Amino acid sequence: MFDALSSKFAGAFSALRSRGKISEKDIESTTIEIRQALLEADVALDVVESFTTKVHSKSVELLSTLQAGTNQAQAIFDVVNLELTEILGGGARRIRFAKNPPTVIMLAGLQGAGKTTLAAKLAKFYKDQGETPILVASDLQRPNAVNQLQVVGQSVGVPVFAPEPGNGVGNPVQVARDAITFANSKLHSMVIVDTAGRLGVDQELMNEAIAIRDAVSPDEILFVVDAMIGQDAVRTAKAFQDGVGFDGVVLTKLDGDARGGAALSIAALTGRPIMFASTGEKISDFDIFYPDRMASRILGMGDVATLAEQAKKAFDGDSAKKLEDKFLSGEDFTLDDFLEQLEAMSKMGSMGKLLGMLPGAGAMKKQIENFDESEITRTKSIVQSMTPGERRDVKVLNGSRRARIALGAGRKVSDVNSLVDKFTAAQKMMKQMRNGGSIPGMPGMPPGMSGLPPAPRKAPPPAKKKSKSGNPAKRALENGTIS
Repeated sequence: MFDALSSKFAGAFSALRSRGKISEKDIESTTIEIRQALLEADVALDVVESFTTKVHSKSVELLSTLQAGTNQAQAIFDVVNLELTEILGGGARRIRFAKNPPTVIMLAGLQGAGKTTLAAKLAKFYKDQGETPILVASDLQRPNAVNQLQVVGQSVGVPVFAPEPGNGVGNPVQVARDAITFANSKLHSMVIVDTAGRLGVDQELMNEAIAIRDAVSPDEILFVVDAMIGQDAVRTAKAFQDGVGFDGVVLTKLDGDARGGAALSIAALTGRPIMFASTGEKISDFDIFYPDRMASRILGMGDVATLAEQAKKAFDGDSAKKLEDKFLSGEDFTLDDFLEQLEAMSKMGSMGKLLGMLPGAGAMKKQIENFDESEITRTKSIVQSMTPGERRDVKVLNGSRRARIALGAGRKVSDVNSLVDKFTAAQKMMKQMRNGGSIPGMPGMPPGMSGLPPAPRKAPPPAKKKSKSGNPAKRALENGTIS
């Protein structure tokens, strides 16, 4: 979503870094570029003016205090990073749990914002943390809204309270009230209420949302907003804030190609934090919103923290420990190990998104966009077409075996050859790292810097005793008794 904005920021700071000693005029020029970039990203004018004024004044003040030899461009970059984090909300905020369960969360927003799918994502998120949520179908207006909630609830293994068929039938306020009674009787620790939306803000929508709010006394009211609707997102948020009120914001469709102005405006203008973000259609494409991480991504520094968290979730602890022990003991990395890693990578989601979290990903935009997501599936099919023995030792893969594997995987022999060549190179690299050597292609990395201790070396076998000649003259010569 923030590709264009990131590119503009990168250009502004590239120009600043090239100047060496920075003057107040340089700061002025950079601030103007940043202002233009934010306006083009559809950020609200009030937010843009406040942001650029703070960046300019703090940068000028900082410039007068910096000592000689200090990286001035980096210091100003840090100011921008800090201010960007602030307009995104400062720090991440978590759900406030009720002292006496269940914790009641009410979702509000316009039709089409993605509330129903978001309800299932939120339920799955907290179910994975040990909560016992229940979804409540209080959207009785939109066609098939109740059925949709039941389908997504079933997909994440969360029960749905839906006593009314919907499609204009039933009392949504009564459904919400009865759901709390039901949740108490069945000991559910969390109730997530999906409410109706409209195509636009109107009094009927507000009255229904207010009535549900008063009936269930929610611990949190979350305003769900489509991040792709730009300035309208801020206007709608203000209308809901004045009408129903809300405690936090959930941004959906952050994977879209809109300019992203809503994300950079809504927290600053409503005074309410962005608490969660939905970044795709999959149930797993959902997480807590971290302002500092989002600022880091916008400024091209990547989001290594989120990447590490996703890897930790995807990679089984036992498998990781087994692989580490294998590495340290000197055992070879096999294609079975490689297959385990591919399976884990598949769980992490889109490789394009993962690569986008790496620092400097903006410079690889074209390569990331052209990344073939099905390549992992094709690679897995080749490995899975091998026998256990072939996975343990690729040296046995002669021509006929490779032809059989290619046929079984529906690939070309050249694809099998390419995989084997890359895998063999990776094996060699791991051996070199294990023995404390540098990584091939990275001659600057000295031995021992791979982060792992060298594997214990086996003691050399004892030298074999030389057999002595049976000829007395030769044996005397060997023993040195004849000069």
